[in-house]
Amino acid sequence: MNDLLLVMNAGSSSVKFALYEAHTEPTQECLICEGGIGSLGHRPHHKVVDRHGATLYDAYLADGAGHEEAIRTLMGWIAQRFPERRLAAAGHRVVHGGDLFDAPVRVDAGVIERLRSFIPLAPLHQPHSIAAIESLARLDPRLPQIVCFDTAFHHRLPNVATWFALPRDLIAQGIRRYGFHGVSYEYIASALPGVAGPAVADGRVVVAHLGAGASMCAMRGRKSVATTMGFTALDGLMMGSRTGVLDPGVVLYLLEQKGMTPAEISDLLYRKSGLLGVSGISDDMRTLLASDDPHAAEAIDLFVYRIGRELGSLAAALGGLDAVVFTAGIGERSAEIRKRICAQAEWLGVTLDAAANAHASGAARISIADSPVSAWVIPTDEDLMIARHVWRLVEGGRTA
Repeated sequence: MNDLLLVMNAGSSSVKFALYEAHTEPTQECLICEGGIGSLGHRPHHKVVDRHGATLYDAYLADGAGHEEAIRTLMGWIAQRFPERRLAAAGHRVVHGGDLFDAPVRVDAGVIERLRSFIPLAPLHQPHSIAAIESLARLDPRLPQIVCFDTAFHHRLPNVATWFALPRDLIAQGIRRYGFHGVSYEYIASALPGVAGPAVADGRVVVAHLGAGASMCAMRGRKSVATTMGFTALDGLMMGSRTGVLDPGVVLYLLEQKGMTPAEISDLLYRKSGLLGVSGISDDMRTLLASDDPHAAEAIDLFVYRIGRELGSLAAALGGLDAVVFTAGIGERSAEIRKRICAQAEWLGVTLDAAANAHASGAARISIADSPVSAWVIPTDEDLMIARHVWRLVEGGRTA
């Protein structure tokens, strides 16, 4: 059979997708094409490339088009581009699975309702994921759909790593640390043995997922034992437009003394803070690194400082440190940010290889050979991780 496996990732202003060969365990060589439609609600841009990066399609949708139209457009493009092939299954990245989901699951009405209950915990992401699932179901009701949760990788954190110092009845109601970026961390955990060797992979490793959303995860034996994000994806590191860790008293002050509404505070914390808020210029690290504005420099300094603080905390949770791994947009592409972070981590035993760091492309070691703590760059591949889960659940069920 010559079917296709679809991976879809619906965000607040974009719908991204990837197509893989179906009916075989997905690898990077099984990727057919990837792309999506960005700038939804403004001037949506639809672009698709093959697995070598060659452009297959590049066009704009009507100004103001939203998620529903974007998904219909993507599905129409797939049908037109591959008229002799059908979709065998689809997979989705869903940010929040709460304490209910510890692994990917097949979508049914009950799953959808449970996903809705987590919208208050992930307001930027959860509604769009649900809408994408429902749109696909309307377009193709028989299409098997699988959801993969960013919280699932952290589901078995030690209890002490999940608790807040709140009354137990609130903890029993689900107010606890969950952790996010789990699909990315799961992929890095699967790739570590082949890149760094089993001794490093099964040791004490901190992975830094640094992008518009940013977090860090402490792994022992490739399992999550601590992470920087908590109840929501606001906690921990400073991000592109999100605050990261914040004294809760600030929120009380904004409510009581500044008269801000909950909606205004949510907009502040999620969309107007982080690199954007501190710099007053941009939420894009490339723009800030290229700027001469002192506020841009201060935003970068704070970003690196917060990572250094959290790295020390995660090393303490591990009882030591054997390796640091950089991944996601900033982690994979910014040699300058990696250099600054490693310089701060010298006290932990990280000694950077400047030449290796400057020229790192793909998976690479960027510390010197005898560095007590090794440092690595490993590109993440959330789409491939989701495709593997879809293949396992759909093909496994078909085999059974």
